[in-house]
Amino acid sequence: MIEVTTEITIHASIERCYDYARDIDVHTQTVWKHTRERAVAGVTTGRIGAGDTVTFQATHFGVRQKLKSRIVQFERPFIFVDQMEKGAFKSMRHEHHFSVIGDQITCMRDTLRFEAPLGLLGWAAERLVLKRYMQAFLESRNRKLKAMLELLPELNG
Repeated sequence: MIEVTTEITIHASIERCYDYARDIDVHTQTVWKHTRERAVAGVTTGRIGAGDTVTFQATHFGVRQKLKSRIVQFERPFIFVDQMEKGAFKSMRHEHHFSVIGDQITCMRDTLRFEAPLGLLGWAAERLVLKRYMQAFLESRNRKLKAMLELLPELNG
């Protein structure tokens, strides 16, 4: 099992950060363009909530794949957790934590835990490729989310 953690400070209210982070349309706008990620089942637009599922289709490492996740914990505006139900990984759990650190300043922390399939081959792939890839993926997405939230905040309410 691999764990990747990212943390970013965003100059926006905790509620806005939470709601943008769980918005499917925002998600597809903030992931890497080359993956061509889009929601194809479950909640495919707008905000995902408690018990909802979403299936994303994307291309990673040249392979088109689908990943279905369910929101298994939902405590607005502090935490939501999505857990993979079906996909390329043996298991995946993504915790999204939010905390207030100042007036209209939010700390957003992601903790992603995953395990690759294929035994020893998966174990090696996790350590040699997937950990860095997933870290970079989350950091890139979070920088774009921060930019979106901090751009013209009065219009993004």
